Amino acid sequence: MNTFLRSSASFMHRTLRSVRSSVPAQMRARTFASRNAMKFGVACGAAGLFASSFVPEAAVAKGKVEEKDSVNIVLQTDEQPTLEDMKIFSGTANLPLATEIADELGVPLGNLSIKTYADGEIGIQVNENVRGKDVYIIQPTCPPGVNDNLMELILLVSTMRRASARKITAVIPYFGYARQDRKMQSRVPISAADVCRLLEAMGVDRVVAVDLHCGQIQGFFGPRTPCDNLEGSVVALPHFANLGLKSENTIVASPDAGGVHRAKHFRDRLKKRFGIDAGLAMIIKQRLRANAVERMDLVGNVEGCDVILVDDMIDTAGTLTKAASELTARGAKRVFAYATHGLFNGPAVSRIQKSELEQVVICNTVPLSPAAAQCSKIKPLSIAELLGEAIARIHYRKSVSVLFKK
Repeated sequence: MNTFLRSSASFMHRTLRSVRSSVPAQMRARTFASRNAMKFGVACGAAGLFASSFVPEAAVAKGKVEEKDSVNIVLQTDEQPTLEDMKIFSGTANLPLATEIADELGVPLGNLSIKTYADGEIGIQVNENVRGKDVYIIQPTCPPGVNDNLMELILLVSTMRRASARKITAVIPYFGYARQDRKMQSRVPISAADVCRLLEAMGVDRVVAVDLHCGQIQGFFGPRTPCDNLEGSVVALPHFANLGLKSENTIVASPDAGGVHRAKHFRDRLKKRFGIDAGLAMIIKQRLRANAVERMDLVGNVEGCDVILVDDMIDTAGTLTKAASELTARGAKRVFAYATHGLFNGPAVSRIQKSELEQVVICNTVPLSPAAAQCSKIKPLSIAELLGEAIARIHYRKSVSVLFKK
């Protein structure tokens, strides 16, 4: 039996070698390319990326291969996304803003149920089909209930991923835990980075935020999860341009040293878009502890000027109101304030009402409390148009940076 097998193998080897020698080199090269193309096509075909055609070896051996039978590998590009592929969903953190964004885009808010059980757990159910859709979840992780809003966002992303959504974008107008972006002392977490890792672990494909406390937070997401940091000042600039400000007596000031770049950027845009060439000032503050300022020093001259204090958020308004007092004491004529996020925690509203501030302008990234909504000095502006256009540009694969080059 072994002798028979060896002789049979030897005969097959000689036969194959003679057939190969009778086929021209060009045919053999084409056969080799066909065989490799077949393997490559099978490997990539499972992902739906490539379509390949190959020529059987028998046809090559018989000399029946023609030019039209040559191997073709075609890259299949994705179809252009349509409005029907877009699904907008909202958590409970800021439903009015989500409704405005959906109206701007001309699509209805997605149907889902969110409830809280007796033990405090959150239950979520999506009541419509999202298979193969591009899903956009609008949910700021803001107070009140920062942790509940964050958990709700995480579960929403997980729910959409398990429901076979094609792409999931988390639109986070206010990014909670953003101020914990580095280790300032021993044995503390970098909570902003941990939140980013949680969202990535749940399967989010992209994140859209507005005026992150620190721009480097975008780097806490991996390269496969792009993070767009939109500038809320785009909404506020026209408002200040209509206040009758003049170049010769307008100053843009930062309430702390860390926000000088933000204030300078605001000033540059004010000049570029509306021709108001404002000056720049800075207040250096020394803190006793969080939300408690011991001393403030002013860098710059504000005498007889209208001053715009620019910051990313207002929490308890302690820094803001003390800065306004310092500017007024240095001779400022009017003091305005702009911050993208108005948290207004604790005594913030009463402090603003009693302060020297003329007006406090904010965006509606965070829902206002009843007290803040009734305060005559607080002026909210809608950011829905900016977010709506950003979502549309992402969906239709257009540039987002164009929004800030106008």
